[in-house]
Amino acid sequence: QDELVESGGGSVQAGGSLTLACAFASTVRDLYIGWVRQAPGKEREGVAGLYTDGINRYYRESVKGRFTISRDDAKNTVYLQMNRLKSEDTAMYYCVADQWMGTIMDGAPKYQGQGTQVTVSS
Repeated sequence: QDELVESGGGSVQAGGSLTLACAFASTVRDLYIGWVRQAPGKEREGVAGLYTDGINRYYRESVKGRFTISRDDAKNTVYLQMNRLKSEDTAMYYCVADQWMGTIMDGAPKYQGQGTQVTVSS
């Protein structure tokens, strides 16, 4: 079973917007869910995380004010709205889930999707 399935990646010009979606299975419903990204030749980095209350969020500094993570439990989906995209946002984005938020943002989460590519051209 695929616990996390991403969609919504693509190519966009700098300054544009994209929304990523992560459909999650019931098995991870009560875990923290977030997004990490990895660009070629670079280390993986946590982008945003959402607490199980669906309210408290965490963002890496470089995306604050531009990205918004949200959750729709009726659709079993977590979203990452990305605005004012920059070329440095280009990466493979993965939806992840774990019982600890710290692991999502800086570790090896227990669950990870297959990823969706985001390419921002300048």
